[in-house]
Amino acid sequence: MVHRFFYLVLVSIFFSFGTIEDVQKLYIKSHLDLALKEKQRSGIPVSIKLAQALIESKGGTSVLACRANNHFGIKCKSYWTGPRYFYTDDDRDQDGNLIPSCFRMYESTRDSFEDHSNFLMNSDRYNELFTYEKSDYKKWANGLLKCGYATDSRYASKLINVIEHYALYKYDVENYSIENSPNE
Repeated sequence: MVHRFFYLVLVSIFFSFGTIEDVQKLYIKSHLDLALKEKQRSGIPVSIKLAQALIESKGGTSVLACRANNHFGIKCKSYWTGPRYFYTDDDRDQDGNLIPSCFRMYESTRDSFEDHSNFLMNSDRYNELFTYEKSDYKKWANGLLKCGYATDSRYASKLINVIEHYALYKYDVENYSIENSPNE
């Protein structure tokens, strides 16, 4: 909770005096450690984890990120037994009208990052991803689209653009650590 409060205060300051670019860079810096820990635990590239979180949570400023700590836009699914948050997204009723979608709700950002990893690792539809090289962010991005993570046909290119714009691929190298980086 403290992490989330601290981040929201910093985002508020940057929105007052900075740009969206500043908010995105702050998000990366604030969440890099979580992404690194999840890479060690799950094998999901840091670049992919951070790019998905940046896109899905709008750098931590989306309604889902702020109200439900959901940084990856993961919906409930029938087997989800945890807290739920309803938000109108892209689900429609039989007449084509938008209806509220059920999203997973988390106590902390850490829980969201961990569940994202679990979601990918424990779903058969994403098994193929874990056969890819951990440094091949382009293959991972295209694989996420192929496996059906998002409905946006441009999702892979959006991930790749974010990864390249912020040089997130540098975090995918073997044995990368914040302590060893002069720029962190």
